This record gives sequence, structure tokens and C-alpha cells, in this order.
Amino acid sequence: MDRIVTNPKARHDYHVLETVEAGIVLRGTEVKALREKRASLREAWAEVRNGEVWLRNARIEEYKPGGWTNHAPQGDRKLLLHKHQIHRLQSLTAAKGHTLVPLSMYWKNGRVKVELAVARGKSQVDRREEIKRRESELELRRALARKDHRPRT
Repeated sequence: MDRIVTNPKARHDYHVLETVEAGIVLRGTEVKALREKRASLREAWAEVRNGEVWLRNARIEEYKPGGWTNHAPQGDRKLLLHKHQIHRLQSLTAAKGHTLVPLSMYWKNGRVKVELAVARGKSQVDRREEIKRRESELELRRALARKDHRPRT
């Protein structure tokens, strides 16, 4: 599995409840741009619309040698899922505060896959608590490292 792009803000802004792997419908120049890792999921989200799942606001830069056949950098892209997966995602996102967020895009057996998460937004308090927890773990690791590196007498 070769990562193309990740969404760094997703795990920071959301509690990830469940993940699912989806295929994505792409044009040729989009695939070539992804081979150059020229994409961003920073502002992207997904939605279920008319029984289909669509990736919205994902940015795949134009492929430079593409010429007139190039794609639009930002547009809706259809995600490929089984019908039962779509129904499950639709029922999970029906709850207030739940949304579909792309976590990453990667290559799997020569095809581009999107890791999609059902997520609930974090509050400001949750984010602060997470930062405090991370900082305390870092301080603990530093203290243990200092203890291990003291000269023995």
C-alpha cells in the first residue's frame, strides 16, 4: 500500500468511529497527477447523494503535459462502494454531528483507493484535552530518556 496523500486535519478535528475502503472514479490525467502525488484532501468531505457516495472538494492538481484533455482540479468524484456499504454509511451519517471524511488516498493493486471515515466532530475542549495528553506523554518520555542517560557512579 503506497500512500498518495493523507488528510492531516481529519484525526485532529474529528473522532473517527468507523473506516471503509472505497474505489474512486478518475480520468486518465487525474491518475497521472496522483502518480506524482499532486493532491490534497485538506478541505474534502464525502456525502451520500441519490444512493451514490461522492467525494467533494478534493483537489487533484492538473497534469502538466495533459494539455486540453486535462481535468478540473477541484470537482465531485464518485466513490465506488457496495450498495450495503452505502446504506450503512447513510444510516451512520444520519445521526446529528456525524459526517464522512476522507482520511487518505493510496495505491492498492494498481488502483487508487480512498480510506473514508464516519466521524463525529471534536469540540474545542476535546482538542485541548488531546493536546494536554500528548504533551504529558512527551514529558514522561523525555524524563525516562534523561533517567536512562545519566552517568552511572
